[in-house]
Amino acid sequence: MNAKDILLHLRIPFSFFLMPVYWFAISQAPNLDKSKAFWIFIILHLLVYPASNAYNSYFDKDEGSIGGLEKPPAVDKKLFWVSWVMDVLAVIIVFFVIDWVFALMIFVYGLVSKAYSNDSIRLKKYPILSWLVVGFFQGAFTYFAIIMAFEKNFEILKPQILPAIISTLMLWAVYPMSQIYQHEEDAKRGDTTMSILLGINGTFVFTAIVFMLAFAGFFYYFTINNFIALSIFNLPTLAFFGWWFLKTLKNKSQANFKNTMWLNLLASVCLNGFYIWLCVK
Repeated sequence: MNAKDILLHLRIPFSFFLMPVYWFAISQAPNLDKSKAFWIFIILHLLVYPASNAYNSYFDKDEGSIGGLEKPPAVDKKLFWVSWVMDVLAVIIVFFVIDWVFALMIFVYGLVSKAYSNDSIRLKKYPILSWLVVGFFQGAFTYFAIIMAFEKNFEILKPQILPAIISTLMLWAVYPMSQIYQHEEDAKRGDTTMSILLGINGTFVFTAIVFMLAFAGFFYYFTINNFIALSIFNLPTLAFFGWWFLKTLKNKSQANFKNTMWLNLLASVCLNGFYIWLCVK
């Protein structure tokens, strides 16, 4: 592999799809420290998430489209070591610029992300377990890690439990959708993903149900004005989701890479926009 191939497999732009958890936590964080917030952003989106992507790419060795990369280059051992170096670097930087608690949580996150793909464990082949684990660690676990970088008083942290749960619900909603175009590729490796288990139509229905549960959480947590703003921000995502579902009901080939990436992009733009609006209003 050359440097360009490695960079492509890091899928750094794909980190944008996980960014809403960061902005949600920042918008709700007590005693926000802007310097820490900056470093957390850099560490998560330029080191931790790309390292996870690279490790996943190394073990999956996909020939078809994967999240954020339509035509992945062939991989070799260099990608494996790059992912480990990035993870170790992230933990070291966090230890010195944030604290040991956040460093420990980043270390745990890195181990779990590796267990997802590693051939010896491969959580990915267990559809329900992987769905639960990915949603929890990319959602509530990451949310609390960010919050705890600013405040470790449990009494102050109690109000953060519901938004942490909502973060996981949002990840549980979108996770099966991210697999909907990979049924053939995943089946070749013997991985029964959540989307394969649900089927194409079932994936849409399941995502809609979990998404509604997340919005019920938002309704309970936010003021009515903020909830209305959230709903307005997310109208493009809801409209595209409905349109795509109707197209897929008529033609299963519409459950493809292009439409999946459009949904991911819209959902991320809308949620990031809303959370950033919360930060600045």
